[in-house]
Amino acid sequence: MYSNFKEQALLYVKQAVEEDNKGNYAKAFPLYMNALEYFKTHLKYEKNPKVKEAITQKFVEYLRRAEEIRAALDEGGGGGGPASNGDAAVAAKPKTKSKGDGDKDDSEQAKLRSGLDSAIVREKPNVKWNDVAGLESAKQALQEAVILPVKFPQFFTGKRRPWRAFLLYGPPGTGKSYLAKAVATEADSTFFSVSSSDLVSKWMGESEKLVSNLFQMARESAPSIIFIDEIDSLSGQRGEGNESEASRRIKTEILVQMQGVGHNDDKVLILAATNTPYSLDQAIRRRFDKRIYIPLPDVKARQHMFKVHLGDTPHNLTEGDYQQLAQKTEGFSGSDIAVSVNEVLFEPIRKTQDAEFFINTPDGNWVPCGPRQPGAVQTNMQELEARGLASKIIPPPINRRDFDKVLAKQKPTVSKSDLEVHERFTKEFGEEG
Repeated sequence: MYSNFKEQALLYVKQAVEEDNKGNYAKAFPLYMNALEYFKTHLKYEKNPKVKEAITQKFVEYLRRAEEIRAALDEGGGGGGPASNGDAAVAAKPKTKSKGDGDKDDSEQAKLRSGLDSAIVREKPNVKWNDVAGLESAKQALQEAVILPVKFPQFFTGKRRPWRAFLLYGPPGTGKSYLAKAVATEADSTFFSVSSSDLVSKWMGESEKLVSNLFQMARESAPSIIFIDEIDSLSGQRGEGNESEASRRIKTEILVQMQGVGHNDDKVLILAATNTPYSLDQAIRRRFDKRIYIPLPDVKARQHMFKVHLGDTPHNLTEGDYQQLAQKTEGFSGSDIAVSVNEVLFEPIRKTQDAEFFINTPDGNWVPCGPRQPGAVQTNMQELEARGLASKIIPPPINRRDFDKVLAKQKPTVSKSDLEVHERFTKEFGEEG
């Protein structure tokens, strides 16, 4: 499958080089960028180290050429001269620095940054504040840190400064990452979303450089937000027996960058999430101005979640049904509710597949029904399909019995002992969300 990404990338490169050679730099630039996106996706799947290295080398060349064209376009000029050939597609502008180590460093940094470029969320996830059920104090604190400083900078004068670092902690599936998506949607900022896999490298010393480049890119793109999911996997307690030298260096670099020594980080917000707050290194924990507990949803939040996840799918549930479903799911996390609703969404399809009676509605559709319903016709889905009516078969709307059937088998995934750990951490170090 991933070979398709490479083929698509090469197609865009060919088009980009053609436009580049003609001097059509405004057309060449987006084509280069499209090629880079497909190369990036291909690199995620490529297993052969030699092929991966060759593609990475080309990626850096195309990235550098694209940056040259963008810089020239920003200045209102050309693209630094047309590309020399269809293979490298690079005609670099004269460099002011001497060749050798300086060029090598630039190439290495370009490689690191190209890997981190995929962490930038370019399309809004379309999760609004209202989609996040409950968590009012967490949403308010994030709005104070993210929305107000950008829209109303005059609010932050004198000693008043926006919050710079948030730690969201709580049991799995309670909506920490979902809340981060809402921040990405609502904030008019560059949003970097990274996990440990994005920042950990097998090469000695490269992980620290990835962390450093991440923060530097965020500063250059300010106002910006860095979201680090599962930060505990990067910043566990120091001094543990199984801690490696590489792990210590990553934590040290994160501490240095979060401290912001020598940098103006007023417009860079750090947002991190963890399911195991006690495993965080104490020094890193202290760097977070706000440590907010994201608990299991209450009754009102669960009721809202059922509505959000069901969305505009045809159903005949009443407000009273939603209330009763919320009451029946005490102890469920947001993820548990999402899984339950996803299961319910398929119940009408199963009914349609198993149905032996259908009714032909006035608009020409065929809907499964009971044998005693007026107008019921004894047939099944396969027979209707054979008659060329496949597009006219419509599943019935979801009803309360569908939910009862699914919830009878569904169990909460968060234990009482898990909750006790987070509640104890909240009393010691955090605040309620």
